[in-house]
Parts: sequence; structure tokens; C-alpha cells
Amino acid sequence: MKQGHAGFVAARCCSAALSIVIFSTALLTAGACGAQNNKKKKTDKTDAAATPPPIPVTNQIEHNIGEMLAAFQVGDADTMHKYYSNGATFVRSGAYEPPIVGFANYAAEYKRDMAGFQGIQIIRRNTLIFTQSDVAWATYQWEFASTVNGRDLSGEGQTTLVFEKVGDQWLIVHNHTSQVSAAAPAATQAPSGSKGPGL
Repeated sequence: MKQGHAGFVAARCCSAALSIVIFSTALLTAGACGAQNNKKKKTDKTDAAATPPPIPVTNQIEHNIGEMLAAFQVGDADTMHKYYSNGATFVRSGAYEPPIVGFANYAAEYKRDMAGFQGIQIIRRNTLIFTQSDVAWATYQWEFASTVNGRDLSGEGQTTLVFEKVGDQWLIVHNHTSQVSAAAPAATQAPSGSKGPGL
């Protein structure tokens, strides 16, 4: 009987010891997994904090148009170039002539045409932006006011811009600007050779 009791006690002790080993192993494994999960969560949070959410395409394009027009107003062709493709084409109203091909050609004409303008102000209205894959287009109305050789000049019109995604940037590849009202006052003439703003 003592042997049976001793065997029973030994079996219980072995069972308890085995349970402790299994329980300890489970705790250690859970602790290690938890630590890894916490480390992964911290890494995920760090990665998420380091990488800002992507800006919607329409917001990027809206921003680019605003920056380009701001540079246009102050005569900064170099800053304007940041928003145009090197091979961009430009169509402007006022003359029946071929489009200007290439930003460098446009910039040379822009600098020459805008030399007599002072205090340029552009108001942009009713901007619509459409996107499709790596191509987008925007259209807007504009009001232009400036002083040319001491005389006030104003006009209004519409512009359509075509964008292409190059890397992570949206660059203007085509600019079509049409002046829809005559400059005021009618007697004011823009500098010779000027075809009006290519907004």
C-alpha cells in the first residue's frame, strides 16, 4: 500500500513538475512573442510616423498651379520651370502661329514679353482638375492686371494645362491660354512683340 501511495505521489509530482515546465515554457514563449509584437508595433508606428500619408493628386496639382502662377507674377522663370516639362508646348491667343515648343523657348519669350510689365496680379477662379492614371488636366479662368509703361492693363481669359506624372512629380506638358476679353483700356498697348500673358 505504501508503494502504491509512493508511486501515486511520485506520479503527481512528475505531473506537477511537467505542468510547471509546460506552463513556464508557454509563458516564456508568449513573453517572447509579445515582446516581438510590441517591437513590431513600435517599428510599425515609427515607420508610419516617418512616412506621411500621400497627398491627393488633385491637391498636388492645385498646389503646383498656385506656385507656378506666383512665380509668373514676379517674373521668376526659373521657379516656373520646376512645374513644367522641358519639352512642354505652349499655345497662346492673340496670333495665328505655331505653338512654342520647349520650356527654354517659352522662357526666353516670356522674359522678353514681360519686360515692360510691373506689379502683375493674377486672380485664378473656377479651377477644375481631372486625373486619369499618369495624366491629368486642369482648366481655370483668370483675371490679369498690371502696369505697362506707366499705363494700366487688364484682361481675362481661360487656361487649360495638361500634366504628366514623371516619377513622383506632376509636370505641365501643355499649356493652352486664351484671352477672352480685350485688354482695358483699349488705347493701352503691350510692349512691342508681346502676345499677352501665357498663364
